[in-house]
Amino acid sequence: MIRVTPIHLRNIFVFLLVSLTFYAMPVTAFPPYKTTDADTADPNTLELRLGLIQVERAKGETEYLSPLIRANIGLPNKLELISEFEYLPDENEFGDGALGIKWIPSFGELSVGLETLALLPIRHGDDGLGIESQFLATWRNPNMRVHVNAGGFHDKRTSNTENGWRASILTEMTSTQFRPGIELFAKQKNGEDADIRLGAGFIKEVGKFEIRSGIHLGLTNEAPDIVFNFWISTKIPL
Repeated sequence: MIRVTPIHLRNIFVFLLVSLTFYAMPVTAFPPYKTTDADTADPNTLELRLGLIQVERAKGETEYLSPLIRANIGLPNKLELISEFEYLPDENEFGDGALGIKWIPSFGELSVGLETLALLPIRHGDDGLGIESQFLATWRNPNMRVHVNAGGFHDKRTSNTENGWRASILTEMTSTQFRPGIELFAKQKNGEDADIRLGAGFIKEVGKFEIRSGIHLGLTNEAPDIVFNFWISTKIPL
C-alpha cells in the first residue's frame, strides 16, 4: 500500500506544474493503451490526460506509478506536440519522460502518419538521450476503429544502450457508450525475448471528461504478469 506523506503531495504538485509548463514548449501513448492513433488534437487545443494510477506486477514484485501525464497540443496541418511523464512515488523520482511530435499527412477513412519522441534523461542515473519513432495507421468505419503502430528505438540514457522494435494493434468498438478495445502489443530490445502483452480497456465520456482504464496480461517471460491503469482526460481550448 502507498502511504501518501506531505512530501509526496508536494512533489506531485511540483510535478504537475512542471508538466503543464512543458506543454507550452515545442508521450507513448493513447491511454489506457500502448498503441496510439493516427490522429491529432484539434488546432490550438490542449489534450490533457492524467493517469491517477498504474500498477505493474512482475516476477513477484509490484511497482506503482502515479501520477502519469500526457499533455498534447494540436497544431495546424495535422501536427501535434507531445509530452509524456511518469512518476514513481515509492522512489520519489521520475520513472520516464519524453517530448516529441506527431504528423498525420494523410487523414481520412484510412489515416497514416509518423510519431517521433525524444526520450529524456530524467530518471536517476540517466546520461544522454534516446529516440523512438514509429509508423501509425488508423482505419475507421461507423462502428469500429483499428489502429496499427510499428517502429523502433535507440536509447542511450543508460550505460547499456537499448536498441529494438515495437509493434501493436488495437481494435476499438465505437458504437457503444464505453468504447471498449482489445490490444496486442509486442516489444523487443537487444535481441532478447519479446515482451508480448494482451490487453483490454474502455474509454467513457462523462461530461467534459473521459474516464479511461485498461488491463494487460503478459504472454511471455519478458512481459510483466499484469498491468492495470486508470486515467482521466479532457480537452482545453488555448
